[in-house]
Amino acid sequence: MIYLPPENKGHLKALIQFFRVATGVLFIISGLVKANDPWGLAYKMNDYFSIWHLPALHDYSLYLSVGMNVFEVVAGVALLIGWAPRLITRLLLLLIIFFTFLTGYAVITGTPKTCGCFGDCLPIAPWQSFSKDLVLLLMIAVLLKHADEINPLMPLRARLFVVLFCTGLVFFGQLQAIRHLPYVDCLPYAKGKNLLQQMDPPPGSVPDSMSIMFTYKQKSTGKTIRFDVNNFPADYSDSAYEYVSRDEVLVRKGNAEPAIKDLALRTLDRVDTTRELLSSKGRYLLFFAKDFDGSAGWLELFGKLHKIATEQKVPLLAVSNQPEVLDRFLNGVQKLNTPVLGCDGTVMKTFLRSKTGLIAMNGAVVAGKWAEPDMNNAVPWIQGR
Repeated sequence: MIYLPPENKGHLKALIQFFRVATGVLFIISGLVKANDPWGLAYKMNDYFSIWHLPALHDYSLYLSVGMNVFEVVAGVALLIGWAPRLITRLLLLLIIFFTFLTGYAVITGTPKTCGCFGDCLPIAPWQSFSKDLVLLLMIAVLLKHADEINPLMPLRARLFVVLFCTGLVFFGQLQAIRHLPYVDCLPYAKGKNLLQQMDPPPGSVPDSMSIMFTYKQKSTGKTIRFDVNNFPADYSDSAYEYVSRDEVLVRKGNAEPAIKDLALRTLDRVDTTRELLSSKGRYLLFFAKDFDGSAGWLELFGKLHKIATEQKVPLLAVSNQPEVLDRFLNGVQKLNTPVLGCDGTVMKTFLRSKTGLIAMNGAVVAGKWAEPDMNNAVPWIQGR
């Protein structure tokens, strides 16, 4: 054993306590931010599964998301209060090694573009998350080595109660977010957002700077050279060079990327009516039915909402990534005379974190959002109350 002078031991204890608090707080924040929107993490997991050609795991992504968020929060709390420190630090070390692999993969390959480590409410770049994971890896390794010096803050029964309480709170809190909608909507389709503004580049943003590069072959030597429009070879002529190709090269990355890039609402004839619809004046409703397969437990409530909307002269449009199927059901079978629009399924998942739900629009502004169990709450808005 290496002897440390008393003053050095004091410094080490202070460092361990700092690592303990910093690690615990970071995991609690990370877990809570993602627990606000369990579907968001599940979709990010599906991105990785698709990249790694593991589509069979898509069916389990939501369960993995809920479990991981519970563990992050509970592990952070357990570390802070000193419950089973050696077990917790071992589990955290395994988890941070896995996270470091994921973020390192994203940095090296460029896919996915965001890691989802702090959810959509605290987006950070993969390289930032990778750097954070490396620091956490070091801190957790130190904590594991000195786990016996992590002192409990309360009696054992109290610690066990806190751990169980936090487990239940985060678990059931996520069930509520899944059944209804995230507690805080951090996406560009959130209530109060103007979607037309979200589809345009931010004011004052700078577009990407591109340069056109030409590729020519020198006829005398057969050598291929590349140059831009400002740097033609001094001996250039059609007789001396043979054209091969031209392409655009990014010179400087701008910041003119809009928050919403892929929203497209199309009629059954495949006509994009997005901007026309969002530019309309007045109120209207969008009923979302993602992956519609003919089963409609929501039909009775939809009929009620359809009747009230018709009486109040509030247009009601249905949106689905299976628009033809939904159109046959609503207008062919049920005779409800409801316009149906097609939309990409991925966009629908971002627009509304519910397979079926209702969105109230006032022109281009999102006025309200309700998951299927809460659609009845839209009645006062439809009636103008």
